[in-house]
Amino acid sequence: MPLLQLNGITKRYPSVVANDAVSLTLEPGEIHAVLGENGAGKSTLMKIIYGLVQPDSGHIVYQGETLTHHHPHQARAQGIAMVFQHFSLFDTLTVAHNVWLGLDSKLPLSDTRAQIVQIASDYGLDIDPDRPVHTLSVGEKQRVEIIRALLGQPRLLILDEPTSVLTPQAVEKLFVVLRRLADQGCSILYISHKLHEIQALCHRCTVMRAGRVVGVCDPRHETPASLSRLMMGQEPPALVHRALTPGPVRLSVEGLSLPSDDPFGVALEQVHLEVRHGEIVGIAGVSGNGQRELMAALSGEDARAEPRQICIDGVAVGHLGPRQRRRLGLYSVPEERLGRGAVPEHSLALNLLLTRNTGLSTGGWLRLSSLQRVAQDLIDRYQIKASGPQALAKSLSGGNLQKFIVGREMEAQPKLLLVSQPTWGVDVGAAAQIRASLLALRDQGCAVLVVSDELDELFELCDRLVVMSQGRLSPSLDRAGASTEQIGAWMSGLWAEASATPTHPPLA
Repeated sequence: MPLLQLNGITKRYPSVVANDAVSLTLEPGEIHAVLGENGAGKSTLMKIIYGLVQPDSGHIVYQGETLTHHHPHQARAQGIAMVFQHFSLFDTLTVAHNVWLGLDSKLPLSDTRAQIVQIASDYGLDIDPDRPVHTLSVGEKQRVEIIRALLGQPRLLILDEPTSVLTPQAVEKLFVVLRRLADQGCSILYISHKLHEIQALCHRCTVMRAGRVVGVCDPRHETPASLSRLMMGQEPPALVHRALTPGPVRLSVEGLSLPSDDPFGVALEQVHLEVRHGEIVGIAGVSGNGQRELMAALSGEDARAEPRQICIDGVAVGHLGPRQRRRLGLYSVPEERLGRGAVPEHSLALNLLLTRNTGLSTGGWLRLSSLQRVAQDLIDRYQIKASGPQALAKSLSGGNLQKFIVGREMEAQPKLLLVSQPTWGVDVGAAAQIRASLLALRDQGCAVLVVSDELDELFELCDRLVVMSQGRLSPSLDRAGASTEQIGAWMSGLWAEASATPTHPPLA
């Protein structure tokens, strides 16, 4: 008997049919992928299974029983666990408290804490149970969600983009965990835009397009190209990385050392970095090693640096805030979409005002028509699935919101662009579009600094690579001379023997 059967699941919203008569069967011990573009209806379907969203029609059969108007508390009691793409954590509470609250058990907090330590050790998802969640990086928050799900000993585990901010080493460890769970009879529904992961991990794959199921296949017998054609109707265009000679230094960081302003943060130690006109520099590393603190110092969110420790086109900006740095051409895409990159309760049009003066008159009055026109242009240009400029940021799927935020910053014509996790949770077609846009900016002379947990993405995009570990930056490596093995070793801080490596290419 199948563990789960979905029969004709339909869910309509005012502006879109998220799920249109979707049917799916999941066997015990099966790892089943759900693949589709951003906005295809995958996350809505998972929330229906978990009880967060009620379908308009159709029914769910779980362990031979029809589920009617169930909710997450019932789902967890029946052995259904879900790891969300957008985290459901209380920022002001510790990791242990968040996990404890999500277990629906009478287990003492001290016992929960001990189990967190054990699970984290067993599965390579290291996390300090006493850290407040607001001090964690996105990757560390992802670990908390996964640990909480595993502690519930699920029979059905739903994973929505679980590896989007994990390193390749952490992904391999997670796959070992998932295969072990499947061998023990746990069924897994796995959403990912990383086609190679689906091919390596999953037994079957249901492909969705515009809310409908368009195919079911065995991904082990497919290729990335064939999966792309099933998902989008075509293959994404190949990325063209032209060799360019970089220009003068645009961003200069010299001897930047900053104590953490958070007891659980990472101190920056003697950071030296240069990014030149017309080049993309990538920062690799395990999430939580100072990337968030460095990007805050560079963007102006943290303005505690000495003025000349950070310079933009020779202008000392270490003491300046984000607004003054934007006047010098610096724009940034933060790793956190909701709450930092966008205000959830505001429309897309109003979210333009976070980093741009578009739509402001000389007297400070809002020109709503201008805001809506620019927002609509972004929706059209980046193929964002939204009901229009008045759509709330929180109503967009994760990938579509990412496209909006990246597009908003790139269309501001920056001279220096800081980007954290540029394609987190974005489908292969949209990821190719974002990466091509970043390369186009670089070709126009923009200096781009990219932080990404995906080594493949960094090798595809960047001209030079550095590694961040424990608040320090490694020497830089030219992309052509770097290897995944070397970058992986440097993630542990093992680059002392490479101290003679030049930190930047010679001036043209």
